[in-house]
Amino acid sequence: MLQIVLLLFIVLDPFGNLVTINSLLHNLDAKKRRNVMLRESLIAMLILLASVFAGGPIMSALGLKPYALGIAGGIVLFMIAMGMVFPARRMVDEEDVGDPVIVPIAMPFIAGPSTISLILLLAEKHDRWTVAMAVLIAGTISALILTLSPAIYAFLGHRGSRAMERLMGMLLVMMSVQMVLDGIQAYLLTNAR
Repeated sequence: MLQIVLLLFIVLDPFGNLVTINSLLHNLDAKKRRNVMLRESLIAMLILLASVFAGGPIMSALGLKPYALGIAGGIVLFMIAMGMVFPARRMVDEEDVGDPVIVPIAMPFIAGPSTISLILLLAEKHDRWTVAMAVLIAGTISALILTLSPAIYAFLGHRGSRAMERLMGMLLVMMSVQMVLDGIQAYLLTNAR
């Protein structure tokens, strides 16, 4: 159980999401940002719990493969990351991000394709209730960190936050490219058999 919780916590990456999400929500005051992050964290946790119990059957019913999830998520993350690195080219309109529901914070930032893919794999290998409990524990810790993050963001200041946003954007670009490459590799391995 502890191993699954640690793995999920690393993939949820609340410290990496901290600057990205606060930068997206910079127009909101700290209290409103905390409320949005808590709400989005809870929505993300529900998405992840649904993935534990219904992810495999839903994807099978739709004819989707896990590699398609990785490639699609990688493309979406790449577009968002490019907007972070080059603010004039943002794919996410800041006017629409005022009070986002589900996209882009709950999904793909918190409950991203890599997390959902990992949960699908864990649910096949382990007892689903064990995986669900691990999701609850890792998700709760991640939500607490994100809920407290406006104070950390305020400490960094505007310039520090912008620098961190661009750095996180570059990391997200690399992560998104890796997601696409992993998806392509999984596709090639699956179809080579």
